[in-house]
Parts: sequence; C-alpha cells; structure tokens
Amino acid sequence: MRYLISNAEALAELGDLDAGLYDGTRPVPEDLDDVEFYAMPYGVIDPRFCEPIGRMPRLRVVQTVTAGYDHVLPYLRPGLTLANGRGVHDAATAELAVALTLAARRRLPEFVRSGDGGRWAPVWATGLADTRVLIVGYGSIGAAIERRLAGFEVEISRVARSARPGVQPISELSRLLPEADVVILTTSLTPETEGLVDREFLAAMADGALLVNVSRGRVVDTGALLAELGSGRLHAALDVTDPEPLPADHPLWSAPNVLITPHAGGLTAALAPRARRLLIDQVRRYAAGEPLANVVAP
Repeated sequence: MRYLISNAEALAELGDLDAGLYDGTRPVPEDLDDVEFYAMPYGVIDPRFCEPIGRMPRLRVVQTVTAGYDHVLPYLRPGLTLANGRGVHDAATAELAVALTLAARRRLPEFVRSGDGGRWAPVWATGLADTRVLIVGYGSIGAAIERRLAGFEVEISRVARSARPGVQPISELSRLLPEADVVILTTSLTPETEGLVDREFLAAMADGALLVNVSRGRVVDTGALLAELGSGRLHAALDVTDPEPLPADHPLWSAPNVLITPHAGGLTAALAPRARRLLIDQVRRYAAGEPLANVVAP
C-alpha cells in the first residue's frame, strides 16, 4: 500500500493505484511499511491521526485536509513534505466568519435569549453597513470572506505577513487597528502569530470594535481578551479558543459581549466534495512525479 487516504469516494476514483483507507472511524491498518503518501483524516487536535506518521518508514508526503497544520509539525521528521488543505474550507469558514460578524453586530444572541423567554425585546444595533473591516492574515480564506462581504457596503483593509498589491504588511497593524470597526483573524498559527493578539494589539483596537477569530485559538492571548471583554470596551466572536475544547467552567463562556462557536468553521456539506477533489489531485500529482499543491513544509 503506497497511498493511505481518508476519503472513501476519493479512494474509489483511485482504484488503479495501490491505495488504502483510513478515515479515523476504524483502527489504523497494521501494515504501514510501504506507505509513501498519507492523507490524514479530518481533525485538528486529535493526536491519533498524527501518530501513524512515526510508523511509516517510507513515508514521503503528509497531506492534511485542514488549512491549519500546526498540529502536525511536531510529528514531522526531516525529509517529509507537508501539504495542507488550502481551499477546502474557504467557503464554509468564510460563511461562518460573516455569520459571526453579523450576529455580533446585529446582537442576534440577545434576540435568541429573549425568544427563549418569550420576550419581545427590540434593541438598536451597530450593524455592518458603512463599517471598516480589517482582515488579518489575508490568504485564500481572507479573500473568500472579502467576496462574501462585497454586498454589505463595508470598507476592507487587508494585512498579511508581507506586502503585495492591495495587501499591507503586518508591520502596519498598529496604524490600521484603531481605524477598524471589525477585525477578522484568518492567519495560520506559526511561532510568529502565536499570541499576536496580545494586550497591546487589543489596546490599539477602537472602542466598541469587534474581534472575530476563525483562525486558531492560540493566535489570541485569552487573558488579555478577557480583560478587554470584562471592561466592556471590546466585543468578540470566536470559532476557536485557547484552550480548546473550552472547559465548561472557563470564564470566556460567561464573559460579556462574546459569541462562541465550537470550532465549526469547516463543518458544512461543502467539505466532503472539496476534500475529495484535493486528495485525488494530490495523489495523482505524486504518482506522476509532478509538484504538489499547497506545500507548507519544509
């Protein structure tokens, strides 16, 4: 078995190759000696899916279906190529980022709580039209978010690690943060971005601004965010947290002005067909000796 992949439909289309299935719902195949290409089951923090890497002596490529790959890096050894799932989650994650932004700006959680109690309680809200949105970590997901915000009459600024046309370098954050009404985090978790949203970052945000995180929880200093939420100065909508899963007694659950979803950004019907197409394309590329897409390491 040269190829161990996580999608049964992709496996069916690769029937001419020596491929096997491991989707995380059954034990790992016993004979891993000949595996060269390992497409991991979908999951972010489950070490079960990374552990087999150490039992594949001929492994050359590790492929994730997730866009984030920080959870895989500790399991890599020299000589391995890591490719991520860039593009697989763009649509679903962008949908949730916009949904969180709208829900927080239009105060939808308050309406839900009022409805649960049978109370008719209209409130004024800030809304989204005429606001300034800053996307931090502008890649394919950031671009997908921008496309979905196109009809909401917002002004968008973009920041990435390095400058390119229309995108400003991360060194410009201190200037851009005070001007933004909404800050959406879509950056990967790297040593450079871990703790990026610290006390100084949050202090630079405008009073009443909303922080939306659909990247990784550890990009944000949770203690610093709790301090700002507790003061009532900032709002947050978080699909990811640090720690994660968030314990039931964690103060984030009861903090004011925060909306939390349980790392559900990619969990829509759009995931499976996009993952299937990516895995088929990557395995075919490897089998033909062609360059892989989405290589993130080395």
